[in-house]
Amino acid sequence: MDCYIFSGLGADDRVFQRLDFSGYSITFIEWLTPIENETIEKYASRLLIQIKTTRPILMGLSFGGLIAIEVAKQIEVQKVILLASVKIRREIPFYFRIAGLLMLHKPIPVWALKKSNVITNWIFGAESEFDKQLLKQILMDTDPKLLKWAIDNIVNWKNKTKINNIFHIHGSNDRLLPIMFVKCDHVVKNGGHLMTLNNSLELSKILRQHLQVH
Repeated sequence: MDCYIFSGLGADDRVFQRLDFSGYSITFIEWLTPIENETIEKYASRLLIQIKTTRPILMGLSFGGLIAIEVAKQIEVQKVILLASVKIRREIPFYFRIAGLLMLHKPIPVWALKKSNVITNWIFGAESEFDKQLLKQILMDTDPKLLKWAIDNIVNWKNKTKINNIFHIHGSNDRLLPIMFVKCDHVVKNGGHLMTLNNSLELSKILRQHLQVH
């Protein structure tokens, strides 16, 4: 069984470090710098070269879930597992969609988006000192061009296609993508947007059940 993981925006395997993937073949997809005016579909197609097996399992965290879905629309997959993400446009909070329509996100400087503070810690659910420092480092390491491009593609995502074989896990306390807007298959009680870190035991158990070949 081969599973390819699309991390959250700007993140990498660090946010998965507490999950138990022992016994499984895991590959973390590396983010690419977007080309100017590149569509999310074209971007997803450029990532395909990193997928070496047929009918893989895809796992996407947050923005990585959107990309996993776009990839699954282009190749045959066994399953898509979404973590703290959305499946279709209407699951994106309406205020983000309005911001996209009015282009309210455009004037926000990149440095402001990359800055870690009390507000970002609250939104992402980073409570321990370790989680706060990790979130700070991830934001600092994020490619500014990728960050601006991704935010634009999140608020303007048009997908209405409901692909088959999706298993969606969402935290009840997700403040970035509130659970009230999504229809998920499993709710992690008290899970926030960083539930891969602070709800790792429960999440590992759920994921191991769904990484089995059926």
